Amino acid sequence: MLKKMISFVLASVLMLTMCGCSRQKEGYVYYLNFKPEADTAWQELARTYTEKTGVPVKVVTAASNTYDDTLSAQLNKSYCPTLFICNNAQGLEDLGNYPYDLSNTALSDQLENYEYCLWGKNGELFGMGFCYEAFGIITNKALLAQAGYSVEDINNFEDLKNIAEDIHARSGELGFDAFTSSGLDSSSSWRFSGHLSNMPLYYELFETDLTTQPPEITGNKLNLYKNIWDLYINNSSTSKTSLTSATGNQAEEEFGSGKAVFFQNGTWEYASLTDPAKYGIAPEDLTMIPIYCGGDYEENAALCCGTENYWVVNSKASQKSIDATLDFLLWVVTSDEGKTMLSKEFGVTPFKDSIPTDNVFFNAEKEYEEQGKHPVQWAFCMTPNTDVWREGVTSALSEYSAGIGTWEAVENAFVSGWRFQYKLEHGTM
Repeated sequence: MLKKMISFVLASVLMLTMCGCSRQKEGYVYYLNFKPEADTAWQELARTYTEKTGVPVKVVTAASNTYDDTLSAQLNKSYCPTLFICNNAQGLEDLGNYPYDLSNTALSDQLENYEYCLWGKNGELFGMGFCYEAFGIITNKALLAQAGYSVEDINNFEDLKNIAEDIHARSGELGFDAFTSSGLDSSSSWRFSGHLSNMPLYYELFETDLTTQPPEITGNKLNLYKNIWDLYINNSSTSKTSLTSATGNQAEEEFGSGKAVFFQNGTWEYASLTDPAKYGIAPEDLTMIPIYCGGDYEENAALCCGTENYWVVNSKASQKSIDATLDFLLWVVTSDEGKTMLSKEFGVTPFKDSIPTDNVFFNAEKEYEEQGKHPVQWAFCMTPNTDVWREGVTSALSEYSAGIGTWEAVENAFVSGWRFQYKLEHGTM
């Protein structure tokens, strides 16, 4: 969450208290959903709960890259969200006194562990992570085999590079290419300005055991970012000059219809890719490999694992609506309907008696860990003024890829952009 959002919203706190959510006489649930790909599932679950209980449940899903602005606008309305998403510890701090303390609730009693929680300064449980995700390079094993390779042949960046370049060179005869399009349209750019940026940030920040947001970065591992980005855009059927208009749906369709072997994305893609009504890829033909980019000891690395999805209950809502929201969430994590949806859409969850996932991407991570490989932590969650910083990186990547900008401009967007946005976010300009 951004401070610009909070400064706007907090200015209206008194008005909200007097004439906003607190005016609602009857309890309701209003969930502002962060993940567009899960919209259908949440809508169906909401309808089921309302049919069973009579409690109105509204689910609104923000469009990609608009969540902060949507939340800002919705919190300022009389009928406002009772449940929304916070992405990280900085976002929790920016939310001020909006989060409701979930400690000692029936909902928190359902947690199997507290690894995926956000805490207040006095130990309050303000954010509850409801899913554990991983991202990497989704791989079609069947297509890879057609090209004469297996996932066992890929253990580092050089392996990936050699195989991808060979597939691209033979794409005409094979009928498919190496990578899907690396779209920089807003529906897709987060995969690269956010998730892919994790690689240089991880190797810079965590090799020094830094776990809090630094005021600046050196960018000394950005050669790794260049390695993998160049590999993506030079071994795809999509022209490098058209990336600004290439969408996330386009990349998914390219992979889902068998036009590419590799697709950088996450565990959340499993349901869509295996859905018979969409692509119907056989689960046994899918796996996920780490994002190899040339980092030190990357042969020992697994997938990038963590969460950006923490439930936050709105303390400014009426107590009836707070209670209704807690009851709804309790039903989600304990009922057959709710647990089935969570397992299908989100895979691994931290709740007791959750349904084991059949998501092969999570199973791939489990196999890596059983081999003694370590998960790659989510360093990208530390970026200051996240949306604005990512916009700068995306713009520089777009120009570089189109041949009208330099790699030095990408490095500047990372390093100078980080320093500037940190000062802006923390009021030290």
